[in-house]
Amino acid sequence: MPTSRSSGSRPPPIARRTEAPLAILVDEIASPLGRIVIAARDGRLCALEFDRGRVRRAMARRYPGARPRPSRDPFGISSRICAYLAGDLTALDRIAVDTGGTPFQRRVWRALRRIPAGRTESYGALARALRLGSAARAVGAANGSNPISIVVPCHRLIGGDASLTGYGGGLWRKRWLLRHEGVEPPRGAARSGPTPRGGRSRGRTRSPR
Repeated sequence: MPTSRSSGSRPPPIARRTEAPLAILVDEIASPLGRIVIAARDGRLCALEFDRGRVRRAMARRYPGARPRPSRDPFGISSRICAYLAGDLTALDRIAVDTGGTPFQRRVWRALRRIPAGRTESYGALARALRLGSAARAVGAANGSNPISIVVPCHRLIGGDASLTGYGGGLWRKRWLLRHEGVEPPRGAARSGPTPRGGRSRGRTRSPR
């Protein structure tokens, strides 16, 4: 006859499995534009900036508790960026991205990737292509909040009067990128686009066309 368990005894606690912190792979690339810092996870590029601090802060906001880890050429992304800088302008098209952002921002960023190297688009024209009417300023704000420079080519967006308008990495980098892709930037002082809320400063405010 089985003995009954004492009413005061308790079953042993079940051990909880501790999940490993999310790994964010970080690499740095020497380039004519200065140091390029990238962050990637699960085969996708999450951030590309010209400053370590920007990447670190962006990843901390998007992935709290994640653990950045240095990695040489994560998922082959650094190699593709180097190929682009060496003249293979289609190499960026083979990089998968994870931009985060709002649905509206992601819509704008997807449209930016459809602008081929060697071409530019104005804020207003992109807004019309997205059937957003006169929402050039909203497109400009999304463009200024782009977390993946170069690969999501916000440098290909210019003012309706062909002015450079602005670039979070500095206008000299925007000029270099456009020339690298075969586009001669307009001469003279560049006008600044809108300052996105919570995004990068773009200098003096002017409505894009």
